Amino acid sequence: MPIKTVPIGRGLDWITEGFALFRLNPLIWIVNLLIFLAIATLLSLVPVVGAIASMLAQPVLVGGMLLGCQALERGQALRIEHLFDGFRQNTQPLLMVGLFSGVAYLLVGLLVFMVVGGALGLSVLGGLADQPALAMGGAMLGYVLSGLIGLALSVPIAMATWFAPALVVFGNRQALDAMQASFSACLRNMLPFLLYGVVALVLAALAMIPFGLGLLVLGPVLVASVYTGYRDIFVG
Repeated sequence: MPIKTVPIGRGLDWITEGFALFRLNPLIWIVNLLIFLAIATLLSLVPVVGAIASMLAQPVLVGGMLLGCQALERGQALRIEHLFDGFRQNTQPLLMVGLFSGVAYLLVGLLVFMVVGGALGLSVLGGLADQPALAMGGAMLGYVLSGLIGLALSVPIAMATWFAPALVVFGNRQALDAMQASFSACLRNMLPFLLYGVVALVLAALAMIPFGLGLLVLGPVLVASVYTGYRDIFVG
């Protein structure tokens, strides 16, 4: 399956085309989003095991929502059951996408924690404990540095997971192969993704204005935009 490089303007088109898919059945889209959030919230209440289950389940649920996008594109009805279709097909590689991405984010988190801890330790060992202003400055520098490192390392993980569920459910790829192809696709289409990210951030800010209710629309639109982006880059 070849990876296409598309014009920068397609980054905006993915969102508008995603909104077009949302408009075909907005009620079911919103219901599926609320179910998705409810599952994630309930799992987060379970210590340790819940976090692991949530990490594994997210790509499976996203894969189901992408299958719903395909159904809409084919003129079929979007169903609540689509959300769980990832548990009926390609389940194992979808779970592995969640596992690999989750472990990667965990390692990034540990590295960030070590940087912050190291900065605090150096402040104390450097004799700054009796100089609160300098100690706080060192700590703040550690927080800023760790934030930049965390962001720099998290972006490649996000790139590797962006199209991975779509490549699994539509291309029957294994997890690592799908994540590698997703990373390559995002890298080759960096400019469209930059435009996409800017537009998505602006829309997110606007969606927060009416008590965050706009997120009930923006959430499904962004999920659908993953499908339209996948179709654009991998299918054409």
